[in-house]
Amino acid sequence: MNLPNMLTMIRFVLIPVYVALFFIGERYAAFGVWLLAGLTDILDGYIARKHNLVTNIGMMLDPLADKLMMLTVMFSLLWSGDMPWMAAVAMLIRDAGMIACSALFHFKGKKTVPANWMGKLTTVFYYIAILFVYFQWTYAVELLWVVIVFSFLTSFMYALLFIRINRKEEAEAEHRV
Repeated sequence: MNLPNMLTMIRFVLIPVYVALFFIGERYAAFGVWLLAGLTDILDGYIARKHNLVTNIGMMLDPLADKLMMLTVMFSLLWSGDMPWMAAVAMLIRDAGMIACSALFHFKGKKTVPANWMGKLTTVFYYIAILFVYFQWTYAVELLWVVIVFSFLTSFMYALLFIRINRKEEAEAEHRV
């Protein structure tokens, strides 16, 4: 297992640490764990690209770790009453759909769409919106809804890119036969 994939695995381990800290009332410490997870996400992607260590398993596990951490933070904020139910449902639908589709297509041998600027920007926007919600800052919920709409738009763009990549792959395979 290479270093970027190990950093991704650390994010999976940080999820129960975040939960434990949040639910014993250590919100600031839990927030620090969440930020650490975000930093490992940035670091693993940078190392993987810079040192040509991008792997198929990493392309699948990295966004899964991101989604699971974000869903964990979302559920903790929902439980604490800081996040509206409808926003959480919208986020859950989008993220569960992305996770399920990614896993399904991976196991069917389809080419997956690597992270691109749209996904990275969506993640940054989510982190900012959740930061506002986490600390109950002004316009937190409104900002969160803007980011949720943006995330659905990026999911649609990913779907179009997935279709294009796999149609091209199928066409090339037919020409080889």
